[in-house]
Amino acid sequence: MPPRARSAWFRTLGLLMLCMAGAALLGLAIGHPWPVVTLAAFGVLAWHYWRLRRVLQRLTARRRLPPPEGVGVWNEMDRLLHRGQVEMRGRKRRLVEMLRAYRAVAAALPDAVVVVERNSQRVQWFNQAAGPLLGLRYPGDIGVPLVQRLQPLPLAHWLAAGRNAEPLETASPLDPSVTLSLRLIPYSENLWLLVARDVSRLLQLEQMRRDFVANVSHELRTPLTVVHGYLDLIDDGQYPELTPMLAEMQRQSQRMAQLVEDLLTLSRLESQDGLPAEEQVALAPMLSTLRREAAALSQGQHTITVEDIAGVDLVGSGKELHSAFSNLVANAIRYTPAGGEVSVRFRPDDAKDNPGGVVLEVRDSGYGIPAAHLPRITERFYRVSTSRSRESGGTGLGLAIVKHVLQLHQARLKIRSEVGRGSTFACHFSRDRVRPRSRAEADTGTDTTGTHA
Repeated sequence: MPPRARSAWFRTLGLLMLCMAGAALLGLAIGHPWPVVTLAAFGVLAWHYWRLRRVLQRLTARRRLPPPEGVGVWNEMDRLLHRGQVEMRGRKRRLVEMLRAYRAVAAALPDAVVVVERNSQRVQWFNQAAGPLLGLRYPGDIGVPLVQRLQPLPLAHWLAAGRNAEPLETASPLDPSVTLSLRLIPYSENLWLLVARDVSRLLQLEQMRRDFVANVSHELRTPLTVVHGYLDLIDDGQYPELTPMLAEMQRQSQRMAQLVEDLLTLSRLESQDGLPAEEQVALAPMLSTLRREAAALSQGQHTITVEDIAGVDLVGSGKELHSAFSNLVANAIRYTPAGGEVSVRFRPDDAKDNPGGVVLEVRDSGYGIPAAHLPRITERFYRVSTSRSRESGGTGLGLAIVKHVLQLHQARLKIRSEVGRGSTFACHFSRDRVRPRSRAEADTGTDTTGTHA
């Protein structure tokens, strides 16, 4: 107990004892001690009840009352209650100021912010930007189901995904020419935060970049073909002193031609919203082709193994799938030192989140990729080691092509790597992309397992 409260307690106790002692002396003086002491006790009790009533009045009063002057336990209690009320009002004022500041920040955001109740999916609150972007109006839309209010946006299945909902790009319900990027952020057990951002300008700039790259790459095709053709004509052995320079010029022109082809391929993939046509892609002959390409690129410097364990085919574009798989195999050969191992396995997927799916994985025993580079390894022109990439002849676009091909097939790329021990690039396909292999294909040599030293 604090010293001041202890002093008030003892002071009140002392006054009580003094009062009762005075009553006893007065009673003895008049010859009736017990009736006088009883009346004094009732008086003390009534006084305490009266002070208790004042405490209740202070607790229920909505106006600020100054504490009464004086000493004693009741005055000390009044003082403590007054201090608690002052502190509570101060905290309440600070909380209100913080709430106003947060509401001002939310109102100033250019993105639409909507608070949604998790179970009922009803709108609880939204900022000013939700009006021009989503068409929400205050207060009429408070408590309204979000899916019903934002029709025809495809939000029902997206909201059902909850924490696993991926960012959704869709047209604005007010203006179809405006593209919105929607993100769902669960920030409590009962509430979700829906953030909508206008990405129309970003998409236009991205499309301009794609068109520019595609046009420039297409225009470079003809001059590169002419340069490469004249280099072949000059390199006829008549000028031995120029042979090293001509050979280097040919290598560089071929590298530029490959870069142009990769840029055109990537631009074409990025401009597609889906596969133009799908077919059942026979994986057995494709794996055989990958084995031959790997052996030709390796030139006997690596141990190459191709295994077909899944024994099924895929649905999609054979051209695009071969482009993705061959890029992975070529990278594995390029970045694996002579004497290393490269293996290609087509097997059932053992991941719990992909039942019935299959995986094509390319594993090497090469240099490996530091963990810091893995999140950006599929970006165009991103290089872990610039000097090593130039030596290997890579364009820096192979993994970007792989990523876009897999996205068109609703597949995903997983990368595991350890520096000095190699890397594994795994292409995971869902069971919707799996088809049984035809009997004719199975009977015509589907054994693609082989080793070439």
